[in-house]
Amino acid sequence: MLGYYFALALRSLRSTPILSSLMVAAIAIGVGAAMTVLSLNYMMSRNALQHKDDVLYAVQLDSWDPNEAANTANEIPWDLTYRDAQALLRSDIPTRQVAMHRFGFTVELENSQLRPFVGSARVTSRDFFALFDVPFLYGGTWDSSADQAHTQLVVLSKATNDKLFTGENSVGRSIILNGNPFTVVGVIDHWNPAPKVYDLTNSPFANTESMFVPFGLHRKFEIDTWGNTQGWQSGNSAEGYEGFLQSDSVWIQYWVELRDDEQKQQYETFLTAYIQGEKSQGRFQRPLKFALSKPSEWLQLNKVLRDDSRVLGWVSLAFLLVCVINGVALLLAKFLRKAPEAGVRRALGASRGALFFQYLIESAAIGIMGGVAGIVVALLGIRASRHLAMGWIDTVASMNWLMMLAAIALALIASLLAGLYPAWRISHTNPAIYLKTQ
Repeated sequence: MLGYYFALALRSLRSTPILSSLMVAAIAIGVGAAMTVLSLNYMMSRNALQHKDDVLYAVQLDSWDPNEAANTANEIPWDLTYRDAQALLRSDIPTRQVAMHRFGFTVELENSQLRPFVGSARVTSRDFFALFDVPFLYGGTWDSSADQAHTQLVVLSKATNDKLFTGENSVGRSIILNGNPFTVVGVIDHWNPAPKVYDLTNSPFANTESMFVPFGLHRKFEIDTWGNTQGWQSGNSAEGYEGFLQSDSVWIQYWVELRDDEQKQQYETFLTAYIQGEKSQGRFQRPLKFALSKPSEWLQLNKVLRDDSRVLGWVSLAFLLVCVINGVALLLAKFLRKAPEAGVRRALGASRGALFFQYLIESAAIGIMGGVAGIVVALLGIRASRHLAMGWIDTVASMNWLMMLAAIALALIASLLAGLYPAWRISHTNPAIYLKTQ
């Protein structure tokens, strides 16, 4: 019977092509607009570290101005100072821990025709790759001693390795970074989480860095940062680069892996003792405060999905509601034209429920076609968003299969809602009126 009703629905749609096209277009535009915004919001709010949400924590220490809280959601600086990061790295409590920041190098190959280029880099400790589940294509990370020594080692991204060595295993080969030779110890496979949970302060939707170098190279090459640097006081007993490292400027992102509540409590005790020790030396003049935030909490604190994006999502759904209302009017006009046919069917014994179900199936057919067309509209909308954002959301401006299925489901629900009243109205047709006219 269901197949028969679908056949009747398709025949009915073909009999009124213009009106049917208008109904499909109304649903398609409404669903397309809604899914453009909802798809972007969904992709922007994803947690790439959801599988480790119970063991990973972003570390914050309140080393800020005693007279004014930091301008963040929890009033604690997002990042750490270099001296604090170095002190925390000496703890053996976390299963893994990472101190890192963004940087960049001029990259070239010795005796090569390849033109030098500037590549983004992450200066990080060795646990970065294991803590964030970074897959390796060749080789691996460096030894832990490199995080405190001046060892010139580098891990390349797959794209950089393809560019420099045409995708070959480059482990053991050398590249030139800012005029200095670095030995390749590993090449990671394609890895580009979005949003970039591990560093939300430097554009959460930027591409993953092109290379990774050990954290112990700061003083040798006077490495600063290509990311955000914030400070609340000027002046330091040391001058120059050493003064920058010992200052209260925050620019280091710090993450730890704590496998259970007991380990977390031990680490909280360690942080409390560390802050109290620094207080005795005149630092951390604010009330003792620190934060350990899970990846899901970190995304919320940093407001990766902004309030205006949520508002835009509700606006898009309101626009879909307007399209549904228009669909009600169009369906009502279409179904009322078939009132004589419905009256005859009622007189021949068709029940009101059978008529209601038949015309609801016709609404569903419109919804399915509108959903498919809505996916096309949404893809065009996402493509337009990518151009308007000028590369800012390229990593999330996409529509996966889950959102495509959601688009069809949304169109189906919208069309069924639009068809409820018209189907009810036509199913309650009085057959006597139309029999008298025959």
